[in-house]
Amino acid sequence: MPYLQTIWANRWLTNSGPFHQELERALEQHLGVPHLSLISNGTTALWIALQALKVGGEVITTPFSFVATAHALRLVGATPVFVDIDEADCNLAPQGIEAAITERTSAILPVHCFGHPCDVRAIGEVADIYDLKVIYDAAHAFGVQADGASILRHGDLSTVSFHATKVFSTIEGGAIISPDAKTKAKIDRLRNFGFVGDMTLAGASINGKLNELQAAFGLLQLRYIDDIIARRAAISARYHDALAGMKGIMPFHAIGATTLNHAYFPVRVTEEYAVSSDTLCRELQSVGIMARRYFHPLICDMPGYRDLPSARQGLPVARRIAREILCLPIHGNLSDEQVDRAVGILARA
Repeated sequence: MPYLQTIWANRWLTNSGPFHQELERALEQHLGVPHLSLISNGTTALWIALQALKVGGEVITTPFSFVATAHALRLVGATPVFVDIDEADCNLAPQGIEAAITERTSAILPVHCFGHPCDVRAIGEVADIYDLKVIYDAAHAFGVQADGASILRHGDLSTVSFHATKVFSTIEGGAIISPDAKTKAKIDRLRNFGFVGDMTLAGASINGKLNELQAAFGLLQLRYIDDIIARRAAISARYHDALAGMKGIMPFHAIGATTLNHAYFPVRVTEEYAVSSDTLCRELQSVGIMARRYFHPLICDMPGYRDLPSARQGLPVARRIAREILCLPIHGNLSDEQVDRAVGILARA
């Protein structure tokens, strides 16, 4: 309520108001990134990032993600080229990228899936050799660090989602992390119809701004985010302990991260388990435990994408993971008893 009262007193609801500016600075400091631009949502952030780098032609990306990753490419006129993922972390496999590069390839769009860091060093090396842009879809990666620094500092640009389902939320929202002030200024123009100042138009773009109410919600969230992530870490540890040795249930262990945000708790339900991941998911949901099968079906199997040549290349690891994947509930208000209840159903099944 005090935030809302301040907004009414300021008589400033949107267009880079005081809370908007404060949240950008606070997030830059909290995340340890050089320049951050708030955006209305994560999909728009991806679109603006691709526009800022003038990405077109073919873009190498993962089939194992939310469909917004591929939609953003389509919306800028680029063609997604799907490459298989790594079995250990569900991220784009660097060894498959080089084979997919053609004379039309302009960029690589990897995803830090479930907040597990991509092999940024290997991806960067391929990008340098072939002079490709790298835009990281870091929708899940708020607060994730590798080698003691934010994973959001890698690539030419990184985008984050602040949707209500994410660790840090502005209800709807997102951000773009830029390496320098010049790039941030370009991003800020693109999120405001292409305007430079009040009257000068640098080019056509869209309205991608975040409003003051959502910025205030983000500032309030930021006050509690460390406690929220600590609670998520405890829940994750409890799941790992309880599921250790359960035949056919394989939790993931993040590779290369020094700090995780525990955004999701994915497991693989393998053939050794008594029922399929789909059956187990339905059983959990039938008793009010909202497990989800992120990301099934694969993007490459959806209408509008399944006819692409790269969608017909097999992608054996991604297809196997998609058959087996199940995300168990994890959020800051989940009790130990609720965790144990979910694990109990897995044990009985």
